[in-house]
Amino acid sequence: MSSLTVVRAGALTTVQDLGRPGHAHLGVPRSGALDEPAHLLANRLVGNPGGCATLETTVNGCALRTDTAVTVAVTGAPCAVRADGRPVAWCAPVRLPAGAVLDVGPARAGLRSYVAFAGGVAVPPVLGSRSRDLLSGLGPDPLADGARLPLGAPCGPPAAADAVPWAAPPTGGLVLPLVLGPRDDWFAPQALRILAGDGFRVSSASNRIGLRTDGPALPRTRTDELPSEGMVLGAVQVPPAGRPVVFLADHPTTGGYPVVGVVPAPALAAAAQAAPGTPVRFVPVRA
Repeated sequence: MSSLTVVRAGALTTVQDLGRPGHAHLGVPRSGALDEPAHLLANRLVGNPGGCATLETTVNGCALRTDTAVTVAVTGAPCAVRADGRPVAWCAPVRLPAGAVLDVGPARAGLRSYVAFAGGVAVPPVLGSRSRDLLSGLGPDPLADGARLPLGAPCGPPAAADAVPWAAPPTGGLVLPLVLGPRDDWFAPQALRILAGDGFRVSSASNRIGLRTDGPALPRTRTDELPSEGMVLGAVQVPPAGRPVVFLADHPTTGGYPVVGVVPAPALAAAAQAAPGTPVRFVPVRA
């Protein structure tokens, strides 16, 4: 079986696919690629089905050496891509010779790049997924220098595309639709005006579990305890400090703080690419 060797692991590089939905009743989050459209595009460029596992980098990329020739593609956050020091295309299929080092550089905008290999990263699945879940610890460990990962057999021909248009990460500001409920009635009327204002920014404490915000506290009308209840992808939970947290792929399946609303899944790819300090504004809507 073909394999790759990690030359430079980067700040946080994990194996991700489309996740393991359907296990919330066991306390297992969905997990999977945070920027799912970028993951799907990377797979399509190298001829893989969307469910094949890719590598999700964070901030400063990674470097990898393959032991056989393979087609690769890098999508998501724009970055410099090099093969044995030679510049190659970003967001396009690239044929990598056997033994060459693929260097995925730091993100020029956004946070997370996705590296696909023809055949996918073929680590053993856990509960039907190869994704690393940072909250529960399921799936393969984050990449470390010197680690080896198996690759699957190529599935099909690469996409016939020299380059693919791609929306830029939200450097100027992140606007998130917010379907109100189920606990929006726990907050004062002015809380919705604060959510829709320009006072929030992405916190440096954000991670794959949730996008945390810095900014004003949301005033509440109820301060009693809330029994733990189920949490869904995109839920916007408000802890006691009053600053909203948008739950991402590795979010807990239950929680005891009120959820003011839910960000629909299609909007979460932009949240996955929002760097710390990015302005955040919520647009409340009623279902």
